[in-house]
Amino acid sequence: MIKVLGSSWALLLGVMLLMVGNGMQGSLLGIRGGIEGFSTTQMSWVMSAYFLGFLFGSRMTPLIIRRVGHVRVFAALGTMISAVLVMYPVLTDVWAWAVLRVMIGFCFSGVYITAESWLNNAASNETRGQAMSAYMIVQMLGIVAGQGLLNVADPGGVLLFILPSVLVSLAFTPMLLAATPTPVFESITPLSFRQLFRISPLGCLGMLTTGGMYSAMFGMAAVWGTAQGLSVGQISVFVAAMYVGGLVFQYPVGWLSDRTDRRRLILWLSIAGAVLMGATFAVELPFALLVVSSLILGGVTNPLYALLIAYTHDFLRKEDMASASAGLIFLNGGGAIFGPVVTGWMMGVLGPQAFFLFIGLMFAGLSVYAAWRMTRRASPAPGASFAPVLPSASVVAVEAVRDRPAAS
Repeated sequence: MIKVLGSSWALLLGVMLLMVGNGMQGSLLGIRGGIEGFSTTQMSWVMSAYFLGFLFGSRMTPLIIRRVGHVRVFAALGTMISAVLVMYPVLTDVWAWAVLRVMIGFCFSGVYITAESWLNNAASNETRGQAMSAYMIVQMLGIVAGQGLLNVADPGGVLLFILPSVLVSLAFTPMLLAATPTPVFESITPLSFRQLFRISPLGCLGMLTTGGMYSAMFGMAAVWGTAQGLSVGQISVFVAAMYVGGLVFQYPVGWLSDRTDRRRLILWLSIAGAVLMGATFAVELPFALLVVSSLILGGVTNPLYALLIAYTHDFLRKEDMASASAGLIFLNGGGAIFGPVVTGWMMGVLGPQAFFLFIGLMFAGLSVYAAWRMTRRASPAPGASFAPVLPSASVVAVEAVRDRPAAS
């Protein structure tokens, strides 16, 4: 790990600063939207717009990189992100925010792809798994730190919007000055969705469902907290707990997944999530227990995403894995678009607690489908080890981490 940090510290530092800025602005908008008087439904469209931009960015960035190169793409997207962040308090209109969220989602998707391919290229076969694990850790640390920075100023002012803009600008300095060779971006021809569904129906439906869960959790958590009357400090702790839970639970779940039927683990994680969210929806919990619920929720959802990728890969030939990953991530992004919208509608009809109800229903539906699929065919022998990746990872990161068993 020391060798990895020595060779990639600049890229990892840049990624952490990026995640501080991105994690901070997502929660800040949920709080500021309440101050501006935006309705829950309006904020759900704003939050969903990020994932629409992210989806388009994941498809278009590789084409742009091949045309003009990594450095230019990196610089252009970074400049746009910094500009968009300071425009939020200037254009306090819900539709303007939605457009800005599409733009920033597109840019962050491109930045992730560029940074991940750069880091993957900088690592050797012997250090690639460690490098991508370090990448996942600094992402989590950056997002959690971003929640803490929400408390340094009044969310009704402009300082909290300027701060992530500065952090994002600073993030590109070590990345662009790092003495690492520019990677060659390889094109990936995806499998058709029909082929992918035939290979793994559970993997496809599961990725669509977890996309909706993840976007609802991290897009609408601050909106829910504002509607419930939580303080900025309480909202930041609640959101941070989700990410901490994801970091803590990734490795125990991965260890179990390589030693048991992955579908059984998917089933039990989904049941646990459904029961947890059902209880949190039905009972008014004190804040301390809400934080515990948030911690467990993040600990179930984040590993579930990686678990579904690993399960689908069990049915694939090695040469098809990159194509399948591209298709699965696209499905996850498609699901992420509807998550905040449906959650916002349900919160408007049933009240703020419907935030937990939506996520619980997604878990329940996945558990039922997983149980049914277990009756349709036998469990495959695991073809590759569980790879701990986040739902914001691009195909580059997924495939780099998946190469770890072969490289170790």
